[in-house]
Order: sequence, then structure tokens, then C-alpha cells
Amino acid sequence: MTNLLELKIGQKAIIADSIDERLPVKLMELGCLPGNEVQLLQIAPLNDPLYYLVAGNRISIRREIAGLISLDL
Repeated sequence: MTNLLELKIGQKAIIADSIDERLPVKLMELGCLPGNEVQLLQIAPLNDPLYYLVAGNRISIRREIAGLISLDL
């Protein structure tokens, strides 16, 4: 299974059904929920954070947290 770190800029995927219990509630409130589409928009100059489009929201996620979100490609 892949995670958000493996997306290339512009690539889209669907968030998998399994949610890691360490995922912050705030990200779930912003749309990081199973079945939602996610797209990598940009990578910061020092490779952290990463910028994603999720459920119409542009959000930044640190690499360590992005690795917790599993995807179905």
C-alpha cells in the first residue's frame, strides 16, 4: 500500500479505508477521510511541508504525517 509521500506533483489518488490512529483530528476535519481524492500540488523548497488539495481544501502536511495517510492508486 502507498502513502501520500509517494505521489508526484499533479498526481491524484484516493485515501484508503484504513486510518492511522496517529493522524491528527484537524486533518480529518479538513477532508483527509477514506474515499476522498487527494492531489499533490507543491513541495516546499526544503522538501517539508508538502501541499495537497483535499476535498477542495489546500492544506500543508509535514512529511512525517503524510507518511501515515495510506492511498489506493
